[in-house]
Amino acid sequence: MNISLIIIIPIVVILVASFVTVKQGTIAVMTIFGKYSRILSPGLSLKIPLIEKVEKRVSIQNRALEMEFQAITQDQANVYFKAMLVYSVLNANEDTIKNVAFKFVNDQNFSQALIRTIEGSVRGFVATKKQAEILLLRSEIVNDVKETIDNTLESWGFHLIDLQLNDITFDEEITTSMAKVVASNNLKAAAENEGQALLITRTKAAEAEGNSIKIAATAEREASQLKGQGIALFREEVAKGMSEAALKMREANLDTSLILFSMWTESVKEFAEKGKGNVIFLDGSTDGMQSTMNKIMAMDQLKTLEKSKKA
Repeated sequence: MNISLIIIIPIVVILVASFVTVKQGTIAVMTIFGKYSRILSPGLSLKIPLIEKVEKRVSIQNRALEMEFQAITQDQANVYFKAMLVYSVLNANEDTIKNVAFKFVNDQNFSQALIRTIEGSVRGFVATKKQAEILLLRSEIVNDVKETIDNTLESWGFHLIDLQLNDITFDEEITTSMAKVVASNNLKAAAENEGQALLITRTKAAEAEGNSIKIAATAEREASQLKGQGIALFREEVAKGMSEAALKMREANLDTSLILFSMWTESVKEFAEKGKGNVIFLDGSTDGMQSTMNKIMAMDQLKTLEKSKKA
């Protein structure tokens, strides 16, 4: 009985040692007496018991790493970065997995090398820029880092998926001065906008006033023209009526001066009926009438004489 147990137990141990389980998302790197032999995919696999062993399990899942570091700009300003790095194994090929497993002594050394490489790339880019430009170049920094270290990471068997610059800060003095510059620029822009708005308002007001004056002048000119035309028509009709009246009076052997007398009396009547308090000195006597009529007749004769001379 004891002999059977002595034989069975080693056999069971050997059988158990002949199987290896690899978790999903990882690949097992196998060695024989410390020398690389092969890789095992996820699942249950057989191995050579007691001789072959799992040297390392390489995760092919995405990995994240947080970083904090400092850089100096071209104008000697300190910039502080907080970043998150996302990376993974390049692929599941045997050569890539072998490279990942044996390139570095351990994962800590790899993480340190990766962090220092990223920091050096960012610092090299920032050193060529001024501090006022850094906040606007977030995506450019990320693209430059990717282009710079992609080949290096591939030689290590890894691939950079993403680099996120979560926070970019400066020294307190620089932050305060930048805030003052922004505030000053905002005030300047507000003043310029206010000036432009005032200029537009005054320009529009001047244009409106000019148009109003132009319209009023045009209306006044047209009104004056119409008024002049009306007066001319009135005078023409009056002259025509007076001519007809004078002609008929001559045919009847009457004195045409009665027409002037009639105009005189009508004028006196108009002054009396439609006057609104204005004082008008009018000589209503017979001598006054005779004097006024003589003056009117003299003016009429003078105009007739001038017309005959022009003719």
